[in-house]
Amino acid sequence: MAPVLERLKKYGSHAAGSGIILAAAVFLAGCSAPKPPQTIIEHTGNFGGFSALNWTNPSAAPLPAAPPAQTQPQPPPPSVNWIPLNEWAAGHDLAPPRRKGSQIILESSRGKMRLAIGVIEAAWNGIRVSLGYPPRMVDGRVCLSDPDLDKNLEPLLCAPPLGFGTNRVIVIDPGHGGHNSGTHSVLDGRFEKEFTLDMAKRLEPLLQSNGWTVFLTRTNDSDVSLSNRVTLAVSRHAAVFLSLHFNATPDRNPDIRGIETYCVTPVGLPSTLARGYSDPVFLPFPANDFDAQNLQLAVHIQKALVRGTGLEDRGVCRARFMTVLQGQECPAVLVEIGYLSNPQEAALIENPRWRGKVAHVLASALP
Repeated sequence: MAPVLERLKKYGSHAAGSGIILAAAVFLAGCSAPKPPQTIIEHTGNFGGFSALNWTNPSAAPLPAAPPAQTQPQPPPPSVNWIPLNEWAAGHDLAPPRRKGSQIILESSRGKMRLAIGVIEAAWNGIRVSLGYPPRMVDGRVCLSDPDLDKNLEPLLCAPPLGFGTNRVIVIDPGHGGHNSGTHSVLDGRFEKEFTLDMAKRLEPLLQSNGWTVFLTRTNDSDVSLSNRVTLAVSRHAAVFLSLHFNATPDRNPDIRGIETYCVTPVGLPSTLARGYSDPVFLPFPANDFDAQNLQLAVHIQKALVRGTGLEDRGVCRARFMTVLQGQECPAVLVEIGYLSNPQEAALIENPRWRGKVAHVLASALP
């Protein structure tokens, strides 16, 4: 827990005496997201014999528009420091950031980060990544918040790449189950819980063939508490936790589509998605000890899913209320693989061959 205490010292001790109380058990009851920016069809691709719509955001130049799941960015607390990006880059032996139109580009041997002043969403090697606070100009210099530099830029641009070493234990979590059905298909009403379990069972032997020891949090249509899903991963000393879900909008908007990958929000940053729950910025969780690995894993899986399916990239997002992520003692992500409230994506999700193709994509992302 020492790393968490150090973060509290760095970003402020607002957790104590703030009056924020986090509910002991928060259930992820249905996978939904607010409406993103307007989208248009760019072209139709093909994925293993299945039509997969490739969507683009008309306001995505030079960067993707507002974050896919958050309404308005939160203002930073007074304790946040704004660091000149060129000074940060020099201190990390990186080339100075360069301007290209409204874009700010920063590169390392790991890849390229694209930013824009006042835009909370960045692009890392072509994949959307949500910042905590938009970059701003201070005294004529491009500045980022220190928690964004520490928790978003450094893990991607500077940290060693994610590796699992000799621990090849993975816990796959088929979302929902039993009375907790999740969302349902706009086509025929079939429940999310059915598709997540099928996906997990397809993924299990593929990972085993890659040398992973695989545990599923459920193997049938049963209720498993979110805390027990975490306990299983901790007790098995998992190296990776992957929770499988399919999405839907609260209003069943048929126009929203795409893939999102979530990891727990770092201390000092606001969440991309709060879904009406409190979002205590300075409250740590055990999973925050893996902030860098969480982000690296999320970006890696999001990239594989987007490129492997042709579905829209809705980005790597942060959430603090997701119980299955809070208490993990290993890198952990939750993926939303398309929208059951979108007719085209629901048709893909309902097709067992397509789910098999997606399972292969996920397995290839965890070699």
